[in-house]
Amino acid sequence: MLDGRHRPRRALRTAMESTKIRIEVVVDAPPEKVWECWTAADHITKWNAASDDWHTPWATNDLRVGGAYRFRMEARDGSAGFDFGGTYTLVNPRERLQSRLEDGRHVDVRFLPEGSGVRVVEEFETEQSNSPELQRRGWQAILDNFRKYVEAR
Repeated sequence: MLDGRHRPRRALRTAMESTKIRIEVVVDAPPEKVWECWTAADHITKWNAASDDWHTPWATNDLRVGGAYRFRMEARDGSAGFDFGGTYTLVNPRERLQSRLEDGRHVDVRFLPEGSGVRVVEEFETEQSNSPELQRRGWQAILDNFRKYVEAR
């Protein structure tokens, strides 16, 4: 890039740029069960929360490239809530999902066989409203809830 005096201008990393975060968990369940619990809306509503005082009252999931997913996360006491969603850019059953969130960030989820279970690896780009560490803890707590839900079924 050139500035007004035709000299090269350094590209600066701004605070608005996303950071990629990677979280993972090993689920002691067969790949088919892990996939079903991750992708079926009636399952998503049972595990998609970072803490017991939050829940997901509804979810939709059109599991195809170009298909959209949406869900509502709310505090159980009704004090806060938000909708969350995106569009699939890659659907490789029982192996990988990639999507673009409504705000443009990317999410990549891999399902890797490990022993008698599946390692779920999720990478996502951070948003700017909350610290990366808070986002890491929240997304990891949701992934931990997913593991507990699947293993208890």
